Amino acid sequence: MPTEHRPRREVVTGPPRQVRRPPGQRPARSEITERTPLGDVYVRSLMRSQLRAGLSALGLLLLLVGTLPLLFASPTADSFAVPRPVLWAVLGAAVYPVIWLIARRYVRRAERNERDFSGLVEGR
Repeated sequence: MPTEHRPRREVVTGPPRQVRRPPGQRPARSEITERTPLGDVYVRSLMRSQLRAGLSALGLLLLLVGTLPLLFASPTADSFAVPRPVLWAVLGAAVYPVIWLIARRYVRRAERNERDFSGLVEGR
């Protein structure tokens, strides 16, 4: 049985192909740089999502941290039988991890908004 010599297979690769848009459809990046109405909609959408993230972080901060002085100044705080130095320690030191968690959540959400916007603009 004769052994046949098969030619070696070669794989030809090239640069990735660009997404082909139908004629007349412009990429979102040019819409934004040329300040067209559609580009303004894109930018307003990003600004609204960033504003929503900031206001939710601020609201959460006010809800959790801003009410602590009111709680400690209320007459019911004396009925807990917790010494005043402990209350001041909570108000002065234990609040910072909560603030850090709120800030971290805000930064992650803002970065996700930016990443989603970049994906939209670049067509990913």
